[in-house]
Amino acid sequence: MSKLNRDVLYLIFEEFQDDENTLHSCLLVNKTWCEIIIPILWKNPWKNLKREKEKSLLNVIISHLSGESKNNLKNLGINFLENLYQKPLFNYISFCRHLNLFKVKTIINAIDKDSEKIIIKNDIFSLFINEHTRFTHLYIPFQVFLIPGTKCCFSEIEFLSCNTSVNDNILAELTEICKSIKELELIIEVQNNNYQIIKLIKTQKKLFSVSFLIDYLYNNADETFRILLENSLIRHANTIQYFKATKQPATQILSSFVNLRILELDCISIDTWNCLENLSLPFLQILKANQVPIKALTRLIENTSGFLIEINIDYKNHDELSNKRIIQVIYQNCPYLKYLKIMLINSNILELENLLINCQHLDGLFIIIYNTIGNIFNWNNLFEILTKSSPITLFKFKFSFYPSYRQIKFESLKLFFDNWKERYPMLLQFSQIGGNMDDLIEVYKVKGIVKKYDNYLYGKDFEF
Repeated sequence: MSKLNRDVLYLIFEEFQDDENTLHSCLLVNKTWCEIIIPILWKNPWKNLKREKEKSLLNVIISHLSGESKNNLKNLGINFLENLYQKPLFNYISFCRHLNLFKVKTIINAIDKDSEKIIIKNDIFSLFINEHTRFTHLYIPFQVFLIPGTKCCFSEIEFLSCNTSVNDNILAELTEICKSIKELELIIEVQNNNYQIIKLIKTQKKLFSVSFLIDYLYNNADETFRILLENSLIRHANTIQYFKATKQPATQILSSFVNLRILELDCISIDTWNCLENLSLPFLQILKANQVPIKALTRLIENTSGFLIEINIDYKNHDELSNKRIIQVIYQNCPYLKYLKIMLINSNILELENLLINCQHLDGLFIIIYNTIGNIFNWNNLFEILTKSSPITLFKFKFSFYPSYRQIKFESLKLFFDNWKERYPMLLQFSQIGGNMDDLIEVYKVKGIVKKYDNYLYGKDFEF
């Protein structure tokens, strides 16, 4: 029964793995809870690591060094170890499943003296990379594979993030060791790309998520390399379910992803994205696009098969006709839509009403209000339609304004709240509304009209 209780508690606490505040509170309850929660917190100690906490994390890591190692370092002139001789209660490093060598390098740089950084670096690497540790996630920016124990601790890697200019020695060892990478994130540079990375991709057996990220500083990446890189995905075409790109593909590789569920396009340059216009992704569920032409996105949505549950179209200016057309295409082809982020022009508010009527599963709506010159947005009309035609499931709202100085009026917002009575209390975010709006919203929080409110738009969607 005791073992069963621990297993049940572990499953419960795992559901809170992204809520560190709750886990930190729970681990203080008793010894059992603490022993269960500590491994969850240390599975990925680099997540949400703030700069002011880097030195503390470094001290915890160094505290795992043996007494002999600390004495050797002290004899070499490392003096800040004097207060770190006490061993921690837990072997925190043994709980790590994510090894982020970007962050390891960063915390080592928190050491004041350059000479000490050089001396202690290998000791820190040895704490993580040895025959006793096993990692599932690896972020690697530089050479570490000369340290013994690599084959043991990296043999179960499921996620790999690396630069395409990584050297031959690293790639050779990765290709030999890692055969079951499920998620691959490649940062593509303008030159010095290592063509051996194509072999690494081809040898994988379970690849389902791929991200090709081109640094905005290297927008003119080697097209020959990109073509070969994209073609290496063909053998994985049936298994790839997530694809992210920051530049229009150099090939027609997207048309090969017949089972794609999630497509994320975060454009860093002016591309036509004509490849989307005749693209058919019948099982697409989530579409995220930033700075992608509206015409191309409209055709893409039109060619889906009705499974889209999330559409997130970030800032991309377009005219009234294009705005009208994409709203129409969404409510004509996405009956199961749950979340939508889209720009809205004043003349198309009635099309938004049609969308609310046809998309009865919608629970989150992010509207980017676009005010054209001489055409002030009709907030009263928008709020009337939201209260009259929103499906019962819709209660999460975000609003941003473009241009930012043309914001919502006090009377309009008050009318929205007054008409929302008897509905589920709303979650609400604005892009920095001013004046006495905060006071008004607090009144309606007390009345139970607004459940939660944030006067800052950026962050995770509808997570307050």
